[in-house]
Amino acid sequence: MSILSENIRYLRGKLNLSQQRVADDLLITRGRYGKYEDGATEPPLDILVRISKYYNVSIDLLLTINVSKYSIDEIMELPDNRIVLPIRVDSNGNDEIEIIPQKASMGYLNGYGDPEYIESLDTISLPFLKGGKFRAFPAEGDSMPPYKNGTYIVGKYIENLSDLRTDRTYVFITTNNGISYKRFQFHEADGIWVKADNSFYEPYKIPLSEIREIWEFACSISTKEYEPNEFSERNIQDFIAEIKTDIKHIKEKIRDKN
Repeated sequence: MSILSENIRYLRGKLNLSQQRVADDLLITRGRYGKYEDGATEPPLDILVRISKYYNVSIDLLLTINVSKYSIDEIMELPDNRIVLPIRVDSNGNDEIEIIPQKASMGYLNGYGDPEYIESLDTISLPFLKGGKFRAFPAEGDSMPPYKNGTYIVGKYIENLSDLRTDRTYVFITTNNGISYKRFQFHEADGIWVKADNSFYEPYKIPLSEIREIWEFACSISTKEYEPNEFSERNIQDFIAEIKTDIKHIKEKIRDKN
């Protein structure tokens, strides 16, 4: 039997429905539906969509995981039929935070929609973080001071773009840039604009088609402290950024005069 056949058999049983009742509701014969549950044949796309809507379970779930292992009511569905697994709690009732390893952060881009990958992640709990789905992502580079390599940004899952707030920071999971931590600026019809806190870097646009997940900053966990000389290096970067801005303004004035 396939995962699909096991899932629809389980869902029908959970709802205490007969094969004939489901087949009638799907506008197909009982024999045809029975073959789907037995795994003898796979439903065509139009019937698969109909089954998904009938059981109110996304196609992604029906085809990829054993839904009997989870509470369907707790599973959060994404617009493109991917899922974020249910919120897990520790023995004290605190929400568990799934940790994306520093060395395996690139693997998240391939595994973020894979329930088995997500379940394999280590977790921690912070009693002051409640009421949401949380993951911790490794920070890289110098674009978002004072967070340096080794810092983990804990994000709360954001389901809708309308929940984004100007000048708030988020972890964006995209097909092009991977995992990036940036400050949201504004929303356009086909994308959103973000910027780094380090003014050395220019703001840029993320096409909506590239966005896979968004996690709002909840807290940070630092594993390294700043050394005194690093602050002077930061001042030098800020100074260079100011020079670049001044040069840009001078060029614009010269162009306007010409």
